[in-house]
Amino acid sequence: MSDRSPFFILHSDLPREGPGCRADLDKALSHITVPQNARILDAGCGPGADIAGLLAHAPQGHVTAVDGQAHFIAKVTEGWGHDARVTAIAGDMLDQTEPFDLIWSAGALYFLGIERALAEMGTRLTQGGALVFSELVYLVDDPAEELRIDCEAEYPDIGSIDRLKDRVVAAGYQIRAAFPVSDEAWEEYYTPMDARVAKLRDGASAELAKVLDEGAAEAAIWRKYKRQFGYVQIVAVKET
Repeated sequence: MSDRSPFFILHSDLPREGPGCRADLDKALSHITVPQNARILDAGCGPGADIAGLLAHAPQGHVTAVDGQAHFIAKVTEGWGHDARVTAIAGDMLDQTEPFDLIWSAGALYFLGIERALAEMGTRLTQGGALVFSELVYLVDDPAEELRIDCEAEYPDIGSIDRLKDRVVAAGYQIRAAFPVSDEAWEEYYTPMDARVAKLRDGASAELAKVLDEGAAEAAIWRKYKRQFGYVQIVAVKET
């Protein structure tokens, strides 16, 4: 997708490409021991919003930040190109095979499909290494019909937290923690998006206006139903 497509015109200069915040990152990593010199893969890094937090937990470590969108990697390079602890790569996360002590993925494993992602990432972890990722789930047994239709149109494989945990365990991991991503994390994504939608409204083409409407509707759905669905943060260690 071109970085001048209406989607990326909306997403240009947003600080992150999905829900997340430093407090949630710190909470997740508190459940594991991250070596000070950890080799870390930030799989689907977007513009690099989590790199500072990852390096705070591994100050002598190295982050390989990978994303399929070259313009996001350009943002990472702009912010971190001076730091030898960060390598920014535009490409496929599966091309990175160095064994990693920690694989971090904020909402990006769904591009692979969860079973494939769990299997592939397991082969890229050191002994005792951790996979920390977020995945969209229902938080209740009976989500509202409007929400269910909206979610399943975009992500037909969405299920419950328990179903996700079962899939993680079946793939050979021990779960150290599983918790819903915080409201703060969602607002760190949607509040800047709201502002960008408002900024781009005047003079928007029909194609861009459609994307702006979709972005606004996405944020509205979350705010309306945020107790019924969301991302869950999984902290898992590969069994030896």
